[in-house]
Amino acid sequence: MGAALQGLDLAGKRIVVLGLARQGKALAHYLAQHGARVTGSDLCDGEELADTIEELDGLSIHYVLGEHPFSLLDEADMLCVSGGVSVNIPIVAEARRRGILISNEAQIFLERCPAPVIGITGSAGKTTTTALTGEMCRAAGFRTWVGGNIGNPLIADLDEIRPNDWVVMELSSFQLEVMTISPHIAAVMNITPNHLDRHKTMEVYIAAKRNIVAHQRAEDLAVLGYDDANARSLALDTAAHLLWFSDGAEVEEGAFRANGELTLRLGGEDRTICHVSEVKLLGRHNLLNVLAASALAGAAGASLEAIRQVVTTFTGVEHRLELVRELDGVRWYDDSIATAPERSLAALRSFENPIVLLAGGRDKDLPWDEFAGEAVQRVRYLVTFGEAGPMIAQVVRKALSAPPSSPPVGGKERGRLESITQVGTLEEAVEVAARMIQPGDVVLLSPGGTSFDAFRDFAERGDRFKELVQQL
Repeated sequence: MGAALQGLDLAGKRIVVLGLARQGKALAHYLAQHGARVTGSDLCDGEELADTIEELDGLSIHYVLGEHPFSLLDEADMLCVSGGVSVNIPIVAEARRRGILISNEAQIFLERCPAPVIGITGSAGKTTTTALTGEMCRAAGFRTWVGGNIGNPLIADLDEIRPNDWVVMELSSFQLEVMTISPHIAAVMNITPNHLDRHKTMEVYIAAKRNIVAHQRAEDLAVLGYDDANARSLALDTAAHLLWFSDGAEVEEGAFRANGELTLRLGGEDRTICHVSEVKLLGRHNLLNVLAASALAGAAGASLEAIRQVVTTFTGVEHRLELVRELDGVRWYDDSIATAPERSLAALRSFENPIVLLAGGRDKDLPWDEFAGEAVQRVRYLVTFGEAGPMIAQVVRKALSAPPSSPPVGGKERGRLESITQVGTLEEAVEVAARMIQPGDVVLLSPGGTSFDAFRDFAERGDRFKELVQQL
């Protein structure tokens, strides 16, 4: 896609930034501050972007709003594509045809960052693992910067980062798909069907994820999920030294669970992190997140004491199996981050209690069959909402009427699901759930779909859910 920007003087470079949301705004600010001639383009109009333009006031940025005309490319040295902008739109194809360098905020950050970077990706678990790893590095006394797809774009902090610092960076497939550089330490949690509405095929999606390790060198480190076939297969695509994390296998180097304990194996030495019962986070998926973070922080030089301290005290990231309230013997959980059925599946498997599940939102063209099979065994009452609500209800009803294809969960008979209700909105879903609950239930918002049918993002949806629950 073109030569790297490392060490390149940005002064006078003509750079087009497509998309002026969080990443694009931060990138435009950085580039303009460093003397680039920046053009920001977004499909939103000036009124919708008034706040963004006000924040960038005083910087030499030209705006082309409401469209992405090919004329943006005339004399452009580089086209930067924000995460929310598909690389398949016509202007990106035209830029490739013209031989214009294509990049993004994450690539430019990695090329210019003076400190070692731990990059983390995966279909699920990357945010929690990023937060855990950052906390472990801080507990070890490292000056640590955490960001990327989580929190603030790191390019906003780039001028303050020093060579002896550590950076922990969450990377999405949308960021990775154009990248031609990999972090010093890279983790792939798992690769399961997700974002197929954008990537169209699993092959394209996996190819995007592969970029986090594909450009590593022999002195770099790759930490891969041993229990996930797609993540494990990336061992063939990197020159880096391999570490693993596993909930079931005793890996050669990395972190694993054995005999009820979490073990860190580095440099031929086994060290016990803690007993499984001491981990505060719920669910097997979070146990894998803890193991991955332990391997990453250990590889970065964090002490066992720092790793153990975080593992035994960390209670989670907002909107990720977050306990909102316990009322009259019922616990209400916000798992709004579950924007794919695979993530809802992991949430369902985190509880033994009867579950009242709120599922819906907007589908991403993902398979729902496994989710449905688990739901009929683990969920007592299902409430579907949003655009995908009717489809989810239909696929679960189909699973409910099908003969069992696997042994009952925990020895309990299939058909535990008592009823399904379809509603239009999240507000209605909470109302219905509040009428159906019984002491001992868990009410779980784990939608399986995105929030874009009704909310700006999963965080806004989760905040609204918590607000409704607190009003009960």
